[in-house]
Amino acid sequence: MPKILVVDDELKIARLVRDYLTEAGFDVVLAGTGPAALAAARSDQPDLVVLDLGLPGMDGYDVTRSIRRHSAIPIIMLTARSEETDRIIGLELGADDYVVKPFSPRELVARVKAVLRRTTGETTTETIRAQDLLINLPHRSVERDGARIELTTSEFELLRTLATNPGRVFTRGQLLDVMRGASFDSYERSIDAHIKNLRKKLEPDPRNPIYVLTVYGVGYRFADA
Repeated sequence: MPKILVVDDELKIARLVRDYLTEAGFDVVLAGTGPAALAAARSDQPDLVVLDLGLPGMDGYDVTRSIRRHSAIPIIMLTARSEETDRIIGLELGADDYVVKPFSPRELVARVKAVLRRTTGETTTETIRAQDLLINLPHRSVERDGARIELTTSEFELLRTLATNPGRVFTRGQLLDVMRGASFDSYERSIDAHIKNLRKKLEPDPRNPIYVLTVYGVGYRFADA
């Protein structure tokens, strides 16, 4: 039973999310503050975090920064902030998805399931080597020159999709569909933030990428073998 950490200082919303996730078969832990969320992330070791940005004192951005220092656990941000800059900041900090209040609890559950599928659904035994990069698909691990590169769930799924189809051009919309497993009415430019994070970790020089390449006006592709 996957464990979900729900972090929201509004108890009514936290309980609503908990009830829907519990009905869907998840084990749910609640936290109402940033420090409580970090403590629960360490002690309860959840499989995914649903994180409200508007927390008192230590906001969701700070919580995400702290979690990302030591963990690649999937994070879905839950917030009333709908501005483009807020979404980009959250995604660049390492969030895997972004849900704006007011939201549909059923859609949130669907997004939780989609993110978890990306974490646990890999069955292939293939590994991919591109120059000094080694991608182990079943272990969901990446190395460059023998050094381990820690990726978030979304970053790995983007890399897996691109690297298993070298040379093929993917639009932002196609990459969103692959990442979520369903076509949601979402913000396609969020892919750019994930790609930016991926390049920072993957590329020797992120400003001049050699693995994840931009096809201007269309989308992205992985370098040909």
